[in-house]
Amino acid sequence: MELKIFHGSANSILAQGISDYLKIELSSIELKRFSDGEISVKILDDVRGSDIFVIQSTYPPAENIMELLLIIDALIRASAGRITAVIPYYGYGRQDKKDQPRVPISAKLVANMIVKSGANRVLTIDLHSPQIAGFFDIPVDHLFAAPVTIKHIKLLGIHKENPIIVSPDVGRVAVARAIAKRVEENVPIAVVDKRRPAPNQAEVRNIIGDVKDKVAIIIDDIIDTGGTLTEAVDAINDAGAKSVYAYITHPVLSGNAISKIKSSEITKLIVTDSIPLGDKNCDKIEVVSVSELLGEAIIRIHENRSISSLFI
Repeated sequence: MELKIFHGSANSILAQGISDYLKIELSSIELKRFSDGEISVKILDDVRGSDIFVIQSTYPPAENIMELLLIIDALIRASAGRITAVIPYYGYGRQDKKDQPRVPISAKLVANMIVKSGANRVLTIDLHSPQIAGFFDIPVDHLFAAPVTIKHIKLLGIHKENPIIVSPDVGRVAVARAIAKRVEENVPIAVVDKRRPAPNQAEVRNIIGDVKDKVAIIIDDIIDTGGTLTEAVDAINDAGAKSVYAYITHPVLSGNAISKIKSSEITKLIVTDSIPLGDKNCDKIEVVSVSELLGEAIIRIHENRSISSLFI
C-alpha cells in the first residue's frame, strides 16, 4: 500500500515536520466552512487502497474532533486501504472515569466516535491515563514524549548539574523513575504531594524527596491553567532547589496560564508541538518537536515493523 499523509487544521506545522522527516509530500485536502459554520471536507488525491495517516489533535474547540471524523469518513468513502488517526493530543482525556453521579465518561465517548467513523488504528502521545487505550476497539500505539525530553535535557546539559526528576503526583512516578534512569546514572526522584479540591485547582502540600541545591526537572503530560505547575515550582524553590525546569508534553495553556508562567520562578518551561502555541507564548517557554518521533512511528507502522524501541 502507498503511504499518504493527510492533516486537519489543528496541526499543520507538526504535519509539515512529519512530512519533512519522512520525505513524503503532504496529500491534498480541502477544508472549508459553510456560512453557518458547518465543516466541508474534500479529499483531492486518489487514496484507493492507500495506507493513510491523518494528523489531527483534538484540543478545543470541538470542531477539531468533528474535522477528524469527517476526514476519516471521506477517506472511507474514497476506498482508502487503511486509516490511522494520528492524534498527538487526545482531547477529553481527563474525563476518563465516572467519579461523580450523572456525568459522562467523555474519553470513552470520543474513542467510540473515532472507531465508528472508520479509523483502523490510533497513534497518540502521552495519554492522560494509559487506560484510555483500552477504550478503543482498534489497535492503539501509545507513545511517550520521553525520548524527546531526554534528548533536550542532555542538549541543555542540565543532566550534569546535580539534577533531580520531579513527578507532579504519585500517578507519574513510574514515568519519572524511567526518565531518571535514562538521563544519568543514579539520578534521584521527588514527588509533589498535592490535592485537587476541584477541577483546574490543585493544592501542593509537600515535596517528597530532597531537592535542596539540585536542579529540579518536573515531568508532566498536560499544562492547562498553569496553577498546579506554578504552585509546584514555588514549593520546590522553597525547599531549596537551585533552579526548576518543567517538561510538559501538551501545552493547553488556558485562561491566564501565560501570565502565571511569566510571574513564576520557573527557569524554563519546555513543551512539545502536539498543540500549537499560537499567540500563547513567553520568553520562559520553549517548544521542542515530536515530528521525528511520530514520523518514525508512522514509517514503522506502514512497514509493519515493531515500534517497541520508541516506547519508554
